[in-house]
Amino acid sequence: MLGTTVAVTLGVPAAIATAYAADGIYVPLLSYRTGPYAGSGTPIANGMSDYLNMLNERDGGIGGVKIIVEECETGYDTKKGIECYESIKGKGPVVVNPYSTGITLQLIPKAAVDKIPILSMGYGLSPSADGNQFPWIFNPPATYWDGASVFVKHAAEVEGGFDKLKGKKLGLVYLDAPYGKEPIPLLEQLAKDYGFELKLYPVPGSEMQNQSSLWLNIRRDRPNWIYLQGWGAMNPTAVKEAAKAGFPMDRLVGVWWSGGDDDARAAGTDAKGYSSLDINAVGTGFPAIQDILKYVVDKGKSQVGRDKVGENLYNRGVLNSVLIAEAIRTAQQLTGKKQVSGEDVRRGLETLKIAQARWKEIGLENFAAPINVSCSDHNGHHGIYLAQWDGTKWTKASEWIEPIKDKVMPLIESQAKEYVGANAGWPKRTEPCDKSS
Repeated sequence: MLGTTVAVTLGVPAAIATAYAADGIYVPLLSYRTGPYAGSGTPIANGMSDYLNMLNERDGGIGGVKIIVEECETGYDTKKGIECYESIKGKGPVVVNPYSTGITLQLIPKAAVDKIPILSMGYGLSPSADGNQFPWIFNPPATYWDGASVFVKHAAEVEGGFDKLKGKKLGLVYLDAPYGKEPIPLLEQLAKDYGFELKLYPVPGSEMQNQSSLWLNIRRDRPNWIYLQGWGAMNPTAVKEAAKAGFPMDRLVGVWWSGGDDDARAAGTDAKGYSSLDINAVGTGFPAIQDILKYVVDKGKSQVGRDKVGENLYNRGVLNSVLIAEAIRTAQQLTGKKQVSGEDVRRGLETLKIAQARWKEIGLENFAAPINVSCSDHNGHHGIYLAQWDGTKWTKASEWIEPIKDKVMPLIESQAKEYVGANAGWPKRTEPCDKSS
């Protein structure tokens, strides 16, 4: 269904796997098109695969080498995700995209052993941005702590300054899972620093579509702002319940994974004013997106219809695959090899630079903030903007907002050291830094 470049079987014999990887650059995609998170996972999987397949159809791959795109269904289940990883790691993957914080946490210790870099784009363990401690893990363009800091920064701007946050109540409605809990350490620190009260509202996975009692608690507590760290079926339910409870929609802000079109569309015009942090542009008005339509979608080589191309999470998948493609291209330039390995692509990720001029070259001008990854910083902590729902679609509601780096960076460093210290035998970095990094 994804075209001739896509392999459709897993668990192939070793001899076949070796030949399989030699036929091209193998990029497995851990996806979830089924289960309660499918509403969020499906558009991302479509955007990821369509961009890579577009490069195959239009350019013959990257640097003259075809990309072998293969999906493995995880259902957003950590156990299934690890099974997927074990089934593909012998095929020579140049990078693995877990697309789940829970799966990412399990794969982090394996990356250095298996020599396969992990790209957890805008998700996963925030401290893994520390390249000195996590040389095989990459999470650009922003961590969850960056996102939480931008939420607080936005609230402060609307309220009239950081000093005006004192005495206010800021709530976090979050999926009760590793992903949902990620912003808590940073928000707790900012609550101390700026004097606001942090209210926590966990949503168990089994209750994602049954949040009535939670929103009754929110009506009782009367928080001034709410940050939504939801996923899958939880997001549209939260937006609908917020509207039903009469919570001011312009005081409800989601993380970038709570900004799917279907997340807001479910409440229709009642969701007008709801904002989501965003790291990519929406819409089809980019040459590269038009090429996806021309070379992939219109040729029946996609699993998505034209009407869904350009939506927020679809474009998020495109952004993810741009990072993969540019890391592969950079690895080819660094090594002089066309057929690169996971170790090569790790170097490509660590020296990844996508300036505005490069975004324009690849047909995505103003699609995302410039990307700048380095040896010590595997994230970059780049700008984030606010997208706002106008009742029918997402609109750009702000310029790029820089995270509160003087709060985020010390926490990254201290928590990275704490993680390493808590894991006996954690290997010290031995990988040399490239000069360009």
